[in-house]
Amino acid sequence: MSAAKILVVDDEADIRDLLQEILHEEGYDVQVAGDAAKARAARLAHEPDLVLLDIWMPDSDGISLLREWRDTDVLNFPVVMMSGHGTVDTAVEATRLGAFDYVEKPLSLTKLLHTVERALRDGRRGKGARKLVPPVTTPIGKSRVMQALREQVKRVAQHDTPVLIAGEPGSGREAFGRYVHSLSGRAHAPYVVLVASTLTDANSEEQLYGSERGGEIDPGYLERARGGVLFINELEDLCATAQRLLLGAIEKESFVRAGGREPARLDVRFVSSIRRLDGRDPGGVRADLLAHLGVVPLQIPALRDYGEDVPDLLRYYADKLADTEGLPLRRFTVAAQNRLRHYPWPGNVRELKNMVHRLLIMGGGEEITLEEVERQLAAEAPPGEPLIKQDLLALPLREAREQFERAYLQQQLQLCGGKVGLLAKRVGMERTHLYRKLRSLGVDFRQSADD
Repeated sequence: MSAAKILVVDDEADIRDLLQEILHEEGYDVQVAGDAAKARAARLAHEPDLVLLDIWMPDSDGISLLREWRDTDVLNFPVVMMSGHGTVDTAVEATRLGAFDYVEKPLSLTKLLHTVERALRDGRRGKGARKLVPPVTTPIGKSRVMQALREQVKRVAQHDTPVLIAGEPGSGREAFGRYVHSLSGRAHAPYVVLVASTLTDANSEEQLYGSERGGEIDPGYLERARGGVLFINELEDLCATAQRLLLGAIEKESFVRAGGREPARLDVRFVSSIRRLDGRDPGGVRADLLAHLGVVPLQIPALRDYGEDVPDLLRYYADKLADTEGLPLRRFTVAAQNRLRHYPWPGNVRELKNMVHRLLIMGGGEEITLEEVERQLAAEAPPGEPLIKQDLLALPLREAREQFERAYLQQQLQLCGGKVGLLAKRVGMERTHLYRKLRSLGVDFRQSADD
């Protein structure tokens, strides 16, 4: 495969030379131009796969050149705008004219290379429009657990039977519901989410069945999801009236809108989430409704059960949040990734995403260090609560031991004012062995090097 051709257009020679060198080392075929006239000539002589285009140039600004290419119908490549004096208005204008993305100077080479990769991968030829994140993302992970779950979902999706997705809060049940829908024969029909707790005994009929008054029809959830999927979020939160009405519609395969007379046909695939499939109290889901909605059960594992996929999830959310919210692109160091692989994640994938979000918002260097991660984990614990926030009985023995030792030594180190010599006396360990233990657990003790 030939190397992708990149044209760098910038009036600053130092930036042209730097980008040419860096991109060449990454394996790209790079051409450079110092102004709009040379950029036009380079495009004609060497049709690029991607253009990195500076906004402020001496003869013609980058926005005008981008508009020219668009208006003459030669914009057959993605364009990434560059500027050290950018404004929100400029970025919006560039995007409207067809720019794939917009990066600010001084350039972060890590973010720039990521943007280049994404533009070459996702930029739609002929439009240069941005395609940040697909509407439905295949669940992330290379572990056996996730591979088996994806295969199970693919089999389940091909049939029109109801699916009951069980798992802890934050484990991604609704995301798997969307994944089922995207692989099914109803993929191009509506996917409607019903939050069960929003239904009450008073509003359930109109919310589920809709209403019909004076010739005006106000469709309910069952009608809005017609031909597609109705995802019921937290099935056990459905009130008694809602359960009764839903059961009636399923068994009759039709329903009558409030105020109406003629029955409407039920054409919906039900996908529901539930926290657990056993141990419900008498106030939970009635057995006959559960029998209809739980034909195919799907168990979503807790994140601690596939911790080996945590590094992939960290990268995915760092990229996604940088793309969708304009946050700085940062990478987790190996030590930080290893620490989070062994963290029990009581809030599951939702907690991981929120942590990545906070770390990107707070900013810092291009790398997210172990120290930053430790501060985030410590900040999560309420004041006075031990660093261990998860029942260790929920973890395998090795991970439980590591979790306890790490939390124990971190807390003891704090009590010793960060002095490893005092810590060795306090915990009864020989100092050399203690240093080795602290390193293996990823506990930061460098501040005590002068001890």
